[in-house]
Amino acid sequence: MKLAFKSLDKNNDGKIEASEVVQSLKILGISISEKQAEKILQSIDADGTMTVDWNEWRDHFMFNPATDIEEIIRYWKHSTVLDIGDSLTVPDEFTEEEKKTGQWWRQLLAGGVAGAVSRTGTAPLDRLKVMMQVHGSKSNKMNIASGFKQMLKEGGVLSLWRGNGVNVVKIAPETAIKFWAYEKYKKLLTKDDGKLGTIERFVSGSLAGATAQTSIYPMEVLKTRLAVGKTGQYSGMFDCAKKILKREGVKAFYKGYIPNILGIIPYAGIDLAVYELLKSTWLEHYASSSANPGVFVLLGCGTASSTCGQLASYPLALIRTRMQAQASVEGAPQLNMVALFQRIIATEGFRGLYRGIAPNFMKVLPAVSISYVVYEKMKQNLGIA
Repeated sequence: MKLAFKSLDKNNDGKIEASEVVQSLKILGISISEKQAEKILQSIDADGTMTVDWNEWRDHFMFNPATDIEEIIRYWKHSTVLDIGDSLTVPDEFTEEEKKTGQWWRQLLAGGVAGAVSRTGTAPLDRLKVMMQVHGSKSNKMNIASGFKQMLKEGGVLSLWRGNGVNVVKIAPETAIKFWAYEKYKKLLTKDDGKLGTIERFVSGSLAGATAQTSIYPMEVLKTRLAVGKTGQYSGMFDCAKKILKREGVKAFYKGYIPNILGIIPYAGIDLAVYELLKSTWLEHYASSSANPGVFVLLGCGTASSTCGQLASYPLALIRTRMQAQASVEGAPQLNMVALFQRIIATEGFRGLYRGIAPNFMKVLPAVSISYVVYEKMKQNLGIA
């Protein structure tokens, strides 16, 4: 409450005036008149001075608590959409007003474009990760330098972006399905009093993520096959799909599906929990005059939380990728999830489950940074900044 008061008191005179309310709401993207600001102040102003001091502010919110705190933090929530190439986090939420005004699709479009640019910028590291996951072993000690050399020698500079087209194309359907499914699951899990708790929201988000992943999973398989494929093996996404269908049948498009779904819960859960913990810790220890942690703190929190989420779910991601690529690797036995896990432990040890994690970590910070910058620019261009 004190931080919120200080952030509204622009001239630091210990009182909030109508002009300061107008200015603060303008920063949040909401335009109101001086008269409307005076009405807001009247509801808090106890002594009729048309200004609100700390005592009036504190008493108002202690004795008239806000019934919908989500509205107060909505601006913050929409400002932390970060894409690192693994869309497994809980979807964004929108009010009825945002849905009616069309702000929801602008928000999703801004996030989608940010994700596409971010993924394209870090695609070489993403392909290297897949190559190391599939081809890396004790006998084939592929590291970052040798992996890049191998890719460049085999297919030239453009081959570093092989499979990126599918990775970008799948953003739109995945986001749309996740958003639609999240709204449906929230309605199903809403309590009798109309409120949705943290657990219900997380379950809704995880189920929405699973629904979206199930719908676009064949594209995940195509991305992996294109990434590990040799130059000239496939002429494009549709050629790759035709060849897989002809040789292996429809089932091939869902190889690795189980470890992929199992990975959603630890990734999304840890990512969100660590993000909130880091942000609240910063506010508690370092926020003195403002409740806004700033771009760098948000980027740091986002990077650290996604890193923790990846550490927890990476072995499942590796097994998923190996299962997706098994048929395209000559002489590789077609193993299920448990058998593949046992084989990796037996032949490569525990470290084998984290093969390719170095380029994966290397792409997190640039991916988050590119995503944040493009997202902010897109919001300005679409009129939702």
